[in-house]
Amino acid sequence: MTRLHEQIETSLPIDAAFAFVADFENASVWDPGVATSERLDPGTLGVGSRFQLGVRLGGRVAPMEYRITVFEPPNRVVLMGESSSVSAVDDIRFAAAANGTTIDYTADIRLRGWMQLIQPLLGRAFAKLARNALDGMQRELDRRAHA
Repeated sequence: MTRLHEQIETSLPIDAAFAFVADFENASVWDPGVATSERLDPGTLGVGSRFQLGVRLGGRVAPMEYRITVFEPPNRVVLMGESSSVSAVDDIRFAAAANGTTIDYTADIRLRGWMQLIQPLLGRAFAKLARNALDGMQRELDRRAHA
């Protein structure tokens, strides 16, 4: 398993930051590693809400389904993602800050099958993907705060 941990601060208030990030239909807006993202079910966002993401892997896009397993607005959302070759748990925590919101993002990634043999070699690549995603998240949240 690979654990990634990043923290950002945004000037967007906590309620708005949580609403935007917890809705993984927005993932393709802020994460350059996500080509497509859509919600799979109607209704109010909460535990059980599902999303289909097209995740960029090298030169291809692989489908990955996420579902919300913990939903505690505006402080925490946990999403579990699965595909044929990877599983992930994204634990995202939000705290009000003097000038907006601090977001603490932890992702546990587990490769499956033969790919688990190379997982120890992919630490830097995973870390770069995580940093790019959080940089994109911060840019988009700050853009929304100033819109």
